[in-house]
Amino acid sequence: MRIVKTLMLAAGLSFSAAAAHAADTVRVSLFSWPGYGFWFIAQEKNLVPDLDLEITIIEDPYESFSLMSAGALDVTSSTAEYGPIAADKEVPVKLVTYTNPSYGTDKIVLAPGVDSAEDLKGESVAVLEGGLTQIFMGIWLEQNGVSIKDVQFTNLIMDDAVGALVGGNVKAAEFWEPFGSQALEALPGATVAASSAEDDWIETALLGDGMYMSDAFLDKPELAAKTMEAYFKAVAFWKENPEEGNKIIAKGLNFPVADVEKVIGKDGEILKGGIWVFDAEQAGKFMGVIPGELPLGPQNGQMAQHWETTTDWWLKFGLIDERHPIDAGVNTAPLEAVLSE
Repeated sequence: MRIVKTLMLAAGLSFSAAAAHAADTVRVSLFSWPGYGFWFIAQEKNLVPDLDLEITIIEDPYESFSLMSAGALDVTSSTAEYGPIAADKEVPVKLVTYTNPSYGTDKIVLAPGVDSAEDLKGESVAVLEGGLTQIFMGIWLEQNGVSIKDVQFTNLIMDDAVGALVGGNVKAAEFWEPFGSQALEALPGATVAASSAEDDWIETALLGDGMYMSDAFLDKPELAAKTMEAYFKAVAFWKENPEEGNKIIAKGLNFPVADVEKVIGKDGEILKGGIWVFDAEQAGKFMGVIPGELPLGPQNGQMAQHWETTTDWWLKFGLIDERHPIDAGVNTAPLEAVLSE
């Protein structure tokens, strides 16, 4: 009887230990783009063993934000302009870190026969409405003497935007790679009118990506920090093992490796013509939570100006009703926790 009790006690202790170390499930989404693919590295290499990353590809970022509001998703990677919209519409989602500036991956492509912004008056242009692509197009139009009211903005995801430009349904479109190259290859005579490789764009880092967490998930600070740690461990792995990392990302996205390389490069370094992938310290400097300078022009704490610029444009486009302080849409606690370690 004593042996049976001992065995039962041992089994009970083993069960308790297993339960105590059970992996926490974290529901992550991204859309089909290599700049978000580091989640696949974190998952495949099991970089934080007590996390179970459930990764879903959702092409419409607003669907991801809706799922986060409904408690069906914890984290998403998306472009970095949603914070002011979330604050204005009281969406329980916060930007928790900026992850990479565009350094040439974003392009405005004009259809054959369109030689200037002036030629787009009265025409349709493809963007992701409520996204940085719309702001990029708006800035370029106004810099070239055309009001945003003089064109029709057509809301399309990248695949559909390529088809619309090639099919003649729109006369210009904003793309990131690999979709810009695909459009140019499919449409002889199409031209690039503007690129994020230009100095102003990389210095302001207006075009780029971020990580968002739901308010409910942020109420679990240790889990939120651990999840961000997994992401930045994946970035560190990729910087040391870019060939293997690119293959993992390509597999996760069902992309050719060559298309991944167009965006993030082959050597783990900053890619002109693609993006600059931030490590945790670079993200901390951009967000203004640690001191230090960044290369290529962005200032320490550049996120504050990013917030104001995107707010200006969302007011102009009528997507928000009023200006909100940055704290209403940004929460750096997980990043600060990661950097403190």
